[in-house]
Amino acid sequence: MALWTDFAAAAPRIAEVFTRRHAATGKLCMLGTLRPDGFPRISPMEPRFLEGDLWLVGMPDTSKFADLAADPRFALHTATVDMQVTDGDAKIWGRVEDVRDEALHQRFAVSVYEDIGLDLRGATFDQFLRADIVGAASVAVGDEHMDVTTWREGGTETVIRKH
Repeated sequence: MALWTDFAAAAPRIAEVFTRRHAATGKLCMLGTLRPDGFPRISPMEPRFLEGDLWLVGMPDTSKFADLAADPRFALHTATVDMQVTDGDAKIWGRVEDVRDEALHQRFAVSVYEDIGLDLRGATFDQFLRADIVGAASVAVGDEHMDVTTWREGGTETVIRKH
């Protein structure tokens, strides 16, 4: 599996679309997890970048985090409201890893406080999930064509142009 910096180096087109759309939506993404009954669950969340990794951290005791505790597989899609996808969109998928590092947790809390004023400093995080990416795809539209870019771990980006 690839951490964010490794993924971004291997799939720069997709990483650029993802980070641009992530920023444009105020960090809002849609998280896909697997419910205990095997059906998919889609939940809004605001993943954050810190120290070269992508973190899925949020309100404790929610169904999406219970899903990830039981089955670490996830999909994450940038929020899209434009039916023409003129600004592109991207999705990544992989597995999460719960990282137990209190110093890192506190650096994250300081970063959140500095960014949005939410004070989590001193808080204990029940789950602190790092995204390990195994695949990704993005769409970019322009000049009367659409580029669909895909990537799988261990490979390079593939671009398919559709007219």
